[in-house]
Amino acid sequence: MSVKAKYQPVLDLGEQLGVKNGDVNVEGDIIKIKGTTHTQYEKNLLWDKIKEIGGEKPSDIKANITVEDESVYHRHTVKSGESLSKIAKHYYGDPMKYTKIFDANTNILKDPNVIHPDQVLVIPNL
Repeated sequence: MSVKAKYQPVLDLGEQLGVKNGDVNVEGDIIKIKGTTHTQYEKNLLWDKIKEIGGEKPSDIKANITVEDESVYHRHTVKSGESLSKIAKHYYGDPMKYTKIFDANTNILKDPNVIHPDQVLVIPNL
């Protein structure tokens, strides 16, 4: 299996996320990728996929992934049935961090128990 085929799921994820300025080069047994994600969360998703495929410290891939908007961790569009605690569990692994999300969105939220589908929430860096 070629190194490019091995890491194709990373390249596919980058395409799904809309990575900008993407570039892929294969030099011998090493694949070099670069690009810019919208947020740190998206960069983390790419690194998680790289580690899933190549292990914790893969030696056959070099990745230079930058972040376009470092002022937030992510921007989340609310879906039906979601709550701030469910969103906090998804991004932070801890539903009790919903207050961080609420505090970052007081310009559009008045009550942490009331959110609506299609609202775009800032998910702050911790």
